[in-house]
Order: sequence, then structure tokens, then C-alpha cells
Amino acid sequence: MAEYLSRIADAQLDLALDALGAVLIDGVKGCGKTQTARQRAASEILLDQLPDGDQLLAVNPGLLLDGPTPRLIDEWQRVPAVWDAVRRGVDDRRDPGQFILTGSATPADDVPRHSGAGRFARLRMRPLTLAELGHSTREISLTRLLAGEEVPSAVSEISVPRYADHVVTGGWPLLIGRGPDEATTYLQSYLDTLIEVDVLTVSGTRRDPRRIRRFLHAYAQLTAHPAKVATIVERANGDADPTPRPASRSGDSPDERGLSRWAAEPYLDAARRLMVVDDVDAWSPKLRSRSQLVETPKRHLVDPSLAAALMRCTPQRLLEDLETFGFLFESLATRDIRVYAQNNDAEVYHYREAGGRFEVDLIAEDRRGNWIGIEVKLGGGHSIDAAAGSLLKLAEDRVAKPPQALLVVTGGQYCYRRKDEVYVVPLGCLGP
Repeated sequence: MAEYLSRIADAQLDLALDALGAVLIDGVKGCGKTQTARQRAASEILLDQLPDGDQLLAVNPGLLLDGPTPRLIDEWQRVPAVWDAVRRGVDDRRDPGQFILTGSATPADDVPRHSGAGRFARLRMRPLTLAELGHSTREISLTRLLAGEEVPSAVSEISVPRYADHVVTGGWPLLIGRGPDEATTYLQSYLDTLIEVDVLTVSGTRRDPRRIRRFLHAYAQLTAHPAKVATIVERANGDADPTPRPASRSGDSPDERGLSRWAAEPYLDAARRLMVVDDVDAWSPKLRSRSQLVETPKRHLVDPSLAAALMRCTPQRLLEDLETFGFLFESLATRDIRVYAQNNDAEVYHYREAGGRFEVDLIAEDRRGNWIGIEVKLGGGHSIDAAAGSLLKLAEDRVAKPPQALLVVTGGQYCYRRKDEVYVVPLGCLGP
């Protein structure tokens, strides 16, 4: 077994185990939840390897729950009734740190279960960040930025071509040390399983794999865009097979024109429950102005490598198409900043005004209302000047509370503070 690579979530898991009786770690399949849980667990049971889990739980719950603690119950959603059994176990034992549940899908809403309030802590995991992979220097800390501290000088060793490699390879633990070619093979297999098996598992109804793939492909094409579902459907239909098809047994109604909004909703619901999509919600600050804000989320898959795989982007193709590369670089930055923000009990949003008149890529805001404005630019020069101008406009003209920092996250090498006090920070220098 490969050596475990420390995760930012490790410390969060320790705190949660000290505070509550059970911890739920959820996240997309393959992001490393089980290995992280195993670093703390004293015993485990893997429900995806237990075909009769429901019957076993009904006959003898102790066979699932009894064992040295913390006890890991992996892929708990395979036996949804285990949730309430764990809750009762926590109530009976009255000690923290009894159970760790991991799951790569959210059970259907029609499965009755207690909320878990006061018994369960929840921890979301995402694929590995550049900091966790050892590629970022971590010299620019989001913790210090949110505290309003000065940003030190720093230099990133990641070049633009290397960022293209990181976009294509992603943050998957099984791809550590692998190259883009191996990543492509892995991710195509990953997507095939997701489309042909996992969507069926969570939805309970077979869907047409071709339509699911078109929908996800359109989602990938709209990475880092605040796109409505209707826009995604329209983009998906642009790739539709115009040949009429007979009614199928798949659960999808025949539609010669391709997807409809109604038909696409189950796909989006399944992708959300599998935690494959990871949209960034719109920010609603207290404004100085009367600007009308857009509530549409920015569309992201949980890792930019999935978008790259769906669009069949190699590192070389990205370098030849800098517009697409720019959006996927923003997705790479968004993935990392969300993980760093979570470590600070902060959330990540985007800001956009009606009609697209004005926008800022990302806002990190903690529970105290402290916020950081972030623009993401792959290149430098005039794009950094424009990004800095947008950040200053947001801080000076739009939002009532002053920011803790304003920064342009780039694919460049050098970190510095501009004369207007906006920081330019390479993604390869950021950390928690």
C-alpha cells in the first residue's frame, strides 16, 4: 500500500471526533475519504463488500456497529438504515469519537432518517489540492489573509505548462506520481463507470448513457460560467444526435430534439448526489449600491480533470486553446481555495450583477463576515490590471464591509503587492 499523503482534512477530522459521537465524511468517489478515515479508525466494516447489509442490520445491528472505536463504516449509503442505528449507538454510549461514516453518494430523499443533529459532525472532502500534493509552497496562507495579515514575498516553481498537466491529471490519490497519459485512461474509465453504473445506482432508474454524457460534456464546456440549466441543456443539444430514436426502456422519454429541461433535471440531481458537480453559489453581501445580483451558481465539476477528460483536453491542447485553459485554471484554483477556506470555517462564493455588467470570480467569507475578493487569471499583463480594477471596484463601490485582502491568483511565478494594495499571488504559493 502506498504511503498515506497527509490531508488538510486530517485536523478537521480530529476536532470532529473530539466533539461528537460520529463523523460523516462525504465526497466524490476516489477522493481519498476511506484512507483518511483509516488513519483514525480502530476497526472497520466495508458495506460495499457486504451484499446482505440490510438484512444483517435488521437481524443483528451489533455485527455492523461493534468493534474498537472509532469504528469506520465505509460507503454507509449502501445500507441507509445504518444511519439511525449509528445515531442510537451514539445516544447509548454517550462518548465522542465512536463512529466514522464515509459515503460517495447521498441517499434518496425518500429514505427516512433522523437529521443527526447533535450526534454527527459533517466533513466534506474534495480531491487533493496542489498544497497537499506538495506542488504549492504554501507560503501564502488563506488563514493569514482572512486575518488581514501582510502577504510575504514568494516564488512559485510551477510553470504554465505544468499547470496544464495539473488540470489534466487532477487531485486523485490514485494518480499521484502518474502522468497525463495515465490520467486520461483512468479518468475515461472513471467517467464510464459514473455514467453507466453510478447514475443508475443513485437514481434507481436507468438513464440513456449518451444523454448523460452529453449533459456532463456541456457542463464541462461551461466550467466557471454562471450558467442556467436551460443554457446547459441548449449546449448539450448542440451535440445531440439528430436521428430520431424509438422509445427506450431506459426511463428517458424519446425526444428527437435531444434533451429538455425536464429530462436534464434528473441528471443534475444524480450528479449532485454523487458529488461530481461542485457549483459555487452567488454571494449576497450587504451592498452600498442598489445593484441587482444574479443568483445563478458558477458551474464546476469537483475536479478540473473531469472537465478536461469530458472535453478530451490534453496538456498540449490546453496550451493551444488559452481561453479554455483559462476557465479550467479557474476551476483548479476554485477547488484548492474551497479546501483552504473550509479549513478556516469559511465558504466560497462568486459575485455577479444582473446582465453580467460586473463580476468577481471568487469571494472567501468566514463566519465573522471577514471576506477576501479573488480574481483568477492564468496570464499576466493587462489581464492582471483589469482584475485588480474589478476587485477595487467591488471593495470601494459595492460592498459595505471592507475586505481583509484583495488578490489576483495567477499562473505566474512571483507574489507581490501592487501600488493599489492588490496582491498578485501565484496559485502555486497558496495554502491553508
